Amino acid sequence: MRAWLELARPLLLQRRAQSSHEHRRENIVMSISLVSNAYLDDNSSKVRSKPVPWEGYQRAGLITTEELAQIKKVDRQPRPKIDSLLLSDGQTYSQLYLRLLKKLQGVDAQRCILVMIADALSDHEERIALFTRTSEVDAELPYGPLLRLLDAQDDFVQLKSTQILTVLLSAETSPIQQQYLLPFLNTLSNFISHPVAHKRDIAVQCLEAILPRSECRKAVWGSPSIISGFVEILRHNPGPQMCYQIGFCFWLLTFEQEIAEQLNKKYDIIPLLTDVAKAAVKEKVIRVIIATFRNLVSKAPSQNLPAMLVAQLLPFVKNLSTRKWTDEDIIEDVLYLRDELNARFESLTTYDEYSSELLSGHLSWTPVHESELFWKENATKLNDKDYEQLKILIRLLKESNDPVVLAVAAHDIGQYVKHYERGKKVLQDLDAKTRVMELMTHHNADVRYQALISVQRLVSHPWAAV
Repeated sequence: MRAWLELARPLLLQRRAQSSHEHRRENIVMSISLVSNAYLDDNSSKVRSKPVPWEGYQRAGLITTEELAQIKKVDRQPRPKIDSLLLSDGQTYSQLYLRLLKKLQGVDAQRCILVMIADALSDHEERIALFTRTSEVDAELPYGPLLRLLDAQDDFVQLKSTQILTVLLSAETSPIQQQYLLPFLNTLSNFISHPVAHKRDIAVQCLEAILPRSECRKAVWGSPSIISGFVEILRHNPGPQMCYQIGFCFWLLTFEQEIAEQLNKKYDIIPLLTDVAKAAVKEKVIRVIIATFRNLVSKAPSQNLPAMLVAQLLPFVKNLSTRKWTDEDIIEDVLYLRDELNARFESLTTYDEYSSELLSGHLSWTPVHESELFWKENATKLNDKDYEQLKILIRLLKESNDPVVLAVAAHDIGQYVKHYERGKKVLQDLDAKTRVMELMTHHNADVRYQALISVQRLVSHPWAAV
């Protein structure tokens, strides 16, 4: 699969008019191969060389004499011979493999059959239909046996089933039924946060393959552990290939309007992707992240542009616009982002900048915080819409673990009280005073200092509202 994704992405990221961008992406036809992973490849080789006691299964009445004869013709046989049989009698063998998978419980037999199915599909897209058409003779096929094996105790059986399901599901010509999609995604969700690296790798590749489908994007969005799994992987500085693959998944996800509107709000993805792009040495990593940002801006500008400005994306894309690129798509996307961010930046008032920073949750020592004139003119604006922005400031004070955010938030609380005397009663009612006092014992010296100053302002004058 890694091979077809590498071939497909330049096509997917082809130059597009904004109005037809999604239409073109949805109509690109891609060749399909298997998920590529060293664990699967190495263990598949071992399975091919290990004999399976098919005669024992026949004597036990688990397979018929006819099935024994058929399986012996392909078991551990040279590839040309197997290809010839599949060419002449492919439908028989696709039914045989799935039927045996349905009724045999032995791990060795399951492993062998899964490898046979995967080998049949590898580099042969035309054979996918041989397996999907098995539903015409048995409604439980092809998905029933494979989905059951997702719960197998044997890692290889579980992962090989996932590999095969990815090929079959991504090739479906009609929307995938939820009864198939949801257990499949539940398995990928478990893999994506698994401590074993090859499980995470396989999960990401499988998601890359199915996310071009709208119903899969929506279903993945309904599985928060998958998105949070992506985020967690990126936070641990994976290699360029994994950064690229997860970036590719986010790019695909952001073609959905709801996801583009909510992604950063729920997962704080913009600063994280910005940091990944800034640290990237591979052009393809920057390309896919910039393409993701373009989707976020074009589909949900009001939700995403403020966070992008706070994340200092504008100076970054200005820098990118001066570089030499081998891919024309990145140039178009960089210029689009630069122009959109620049227009937004030029239209901002000073208080808009503060609001954007507050909404992003990434408070830092930008000039507005330490400007007495700013607070004199704007402190009461925190009261608008039933203290909406003041409540955001208090939430950051209570929930953030970042010492810089806590120090700035404590400072801003002090400035609010200094320039709005009635604010003391408001903060008392919103249970902010106790939290500021708690921060006077914080391990960070700057947080302690800013909390101390704010507490002094909270208690140094009589209540104006009493």
